[in-house]
Amino acid sequence: MNVALFTDTYPPEINGVATSTENLRNTLLEHGHQVLVIATNPWSKELLVEDGVIRIPGVEMKGLYGYRLTRVFNDEAMKYLVAFRPDVIHCQTDLSVGIFGLLAARRLGVGSIYTFHTMIEDYAYYVTKGHFDRFARHAVRWFYRQKSNIFDEFIAPSDKIKDYLRSIGVDTTIPVIPTGIDFSRFNPDNVEQAKVDALRKKHGIKKEEKVILSLGRIAKEKSIDLLLRGYAKFLKEGEPEPTRFVITGLGPAEEELKQLCVTLGIQNKVVFTGKCEPTETQYYYGLGDYFASASITETQGLTFMEAMASRLIVLARYDDNLVGTIQDGQTGFFFFDEDGFGTKLREVMAMDAPSRKRVNAAALKAIDVYSMERFYHNIIEVYTRVRTKNW
Repeated sequence: MNVALFTDTYPPEINGVATSTENLRNTLLEHGHQVLVIATNPWSKELLVEDGVIRIPGVEMKGLYGYRLTRVFNDEAMKYLVAFRPDVIHCQTDLSVGIFGLLAARRLGVGSIYTFHTMIEDYAYYVTKGHFDRFARHAVRWFYRQKSNIFDEFIAPSDKIKDYLRSIGVDTTIPVIPTGIDFSRFNPDNVEQAKVDALRKKHGIKKEEKVILSLGRIAKEKSIDLLLRGYAKFLKEGEPEPTRFVITGLGPAEEELKQLCVTLGIQNKVVFTGKCEPTETQYYYGLGDYFASASITETQGLTFMEAMASRLIVLARYDDNLVGTIQDGQTGFFFFDEDGFGTKLREVMAMDAPSRKRVNAAALKAIDVYSMERFYHNIIEVYTRVRTKNW
């Protein structure tokens, strides 16, 4: 089957949509399908074609998280699509390139699929700056109701997203297909320890220090400030053993968080490592002992699962979306606020080795449903159904 994937973001960009799209492409290729990715070009104003990826130039929207806005139709890219002759078109994004995907499907007469990856309502403040927020949310909901009637299939990556879509009036069939992850590269046995040690040395992390890791975009909706405030209280009460808080990633809130560390007096205990390449995240997980996140805007929580595969103990702010993957006290631990984070961190640091192994084993079992093979079979079933509809 020939599959065209449309996305506004793709590696080397680091985010959940980019990772999900790359994982999808890789598993399709491994199973003998042909894949063409249409994405934005983050490097130049030229259309680039390389290794099955077409990158369309666009304008960077610096006030909108670095998002690149392209034209909704590109004649040159369309020529490649015509030659490729896709059986289905799968859009991973909403605007710009995503609209191009829908227009291409109409022109080529092939079936179209959309996966809901991003809770746009939670990002409205980047555009509204707090003004007309209610109107913006109503507009987003109307947008998705209309969108659900245009695509042949509308996929949700989790039950939480399906419930959200139902709550805003989307009444089409919504298959729930969690994104697949290749967990093998996160297994500590497969991670080159010398590279982990080099990172530790580079960032001045002592061997005896236990690392609390935050990995991902550094932005307001990730609520990393809550973690830092909780960590400051934890330190004030006395740490049971030496720790460092490591924040890996880039984003618009980085400078604000660095200043918060100074205000809290914990700047010497917090390390900002900067960007890491998607192919090297396993080494940063290798630095960690605990993975912490206060975000409640995730559609699926890929980093939580990667951390679990890396044998880190996960501390997550409670979110319905994580229930099932994280079972409190069994596969990971929930907290509700900054005080709860410090308390829970102290609790997990007191765990003995057998208890830690028990949590790790339960976590590995919980994420088995996100295996690449299961993901492949679920997604190919949708593709087959859509292709049949449009014969």
